[in-house]
Amino acid sequence: MKNRYDESNKVTILSILLNIGLTIMKIVAGFIGNSSAIIADGLHSASDIITSIGILIGNKISRKPRDEEHQYGHEKAESLVSFILAAVLIIVALEIGYNGAIELFNINTIEVPSVLPLIVALISIGVKEYQYQITIRVANKINSSSLKADAWHHRSDALSSIAAFIGIGGAMLGFKVLDPISSIIVAIVVVKVGIDILKSACAELMDSSINKRDIVKIEDIISTDDKIYGIKDFKSRKYGSVAYIDMSIFIDKSKSLEEAHEIADNLEKNIIANLSYIKEINIHAEPYNREKAMDNR
Repeated sequence: MKNRYDESNKVTILSILLNIGLTIMKIVAGFIGNSSAIIADGLHSASDIITSIGILIGNKISRKPRDEEHQYGHEKAESLVSFILAAVLIIVALEIGYNGAIELFNINTIEVPSVLPLIVALISIGVKEYQYQITIRVANKINSSSLKADAWHHRSDALSSIAAFIGIGGAMLGFKVLDPISSIIVAIVVVKVGIDILKSACAELMDSSINKRDIVKIEDIISTDDKIYGIKDFKSRKYGSVAYIDMSIFIDKSKSLEEAHEIADNLEKNIIANLSYIKEINIHAEPYNREKAMDNR
């Protein structure tokens, strides 16, 4: 678990350093190159810094051990951070869309920028896409919803930079209308991503079950164990980046308590080995009458 948070912190700190550089570069280029689009894009990068700091805070809380007040651990802090990041993402997108709509009705007020903001926007597209790729790879590896939200924040910034690039290039070529239209399109895409992340975070906070694919995988693992004759009362719930499972298994009634415990223990280890995000499994053994079952066939 410690390595999991170390990986998340490593990629997040890298993102913070890159975003500090991008924010300064964009805002300076915007003032020097007379581009409000790249200044707005710089403020978007600044919001990435804030959300990445939120990831670090969430990781620090989530890795805390169980205590009397939080007997299942603190992993839900990740879901809470993911929820907040999604809300920030939606707010930033709405702001971009609103500014784009204002500019759409005030085309004449848009000033023609120099080539410097165009170059900076191009650099930003490459850097932000790189940040998205390294962050989403780690997020999928460690099953972190908050890191996935941060990755999509990087992708939204890349889209914002694409809009700025198109808008700046269009303004330089005499097509000023491209700037606000691009901003509005990007805003719609980012709002959609934010809503998807928000829904996922809400599901985790409400203890939703694990996905059907993994349930089938667990059923397949159980079916290959010839000492287990079936399951019932299977329940699962996500708890941030981890999950808990409760189930009953049927074991031959002739087995001793020690043997039944060993069967259940081996099953738990086998499931966790195949699905590492499952933190704990509570297994109840039910007696199974093999002779009676054979007679009923």
